[in-house]
Amino acid sequence: MYAIVEIKGQQFKAEEGKFLYVHHLGADVKEGEAVSFDKVLLLDVDGDVKVGAPAVEGAKVECEVLVPLVKGDKVIVFKKRRRKGYRRLNGHRQQFSKVMIKKIVTA
Repeated sequence: MYAIVEIKGQQFKAEEGKFLYVHHLGADVKEGEAVSFDKVLLLDVDGDVKVGAPAVEGAKVECEVLVPLVKGDKVIVFKKRRRKGYRRLNGHRQQFSKVMIKKIVTA
């Protein structure tokens, strides 16, 4: 059983007992807190597929926040124009939250 769920503008495949790294859920979310996402776009229960228009009615994904703030790998942005003496170096680390899928509630 799995579900395709939209979390903060991105789509994820959610299966019970699996971990997800989603965009940072905010400063008010604590470790061990339960979070549920109700924008389930597709639901597969043992081969029986339900596709929402745009979301499946009554379905939701219940998660537990394991780590509220995880920093991703550093991404280096380097700009250069040849023969002009122009070089810029910039770095960025995206913030994520690590959640574990506890339960997928079907309609």
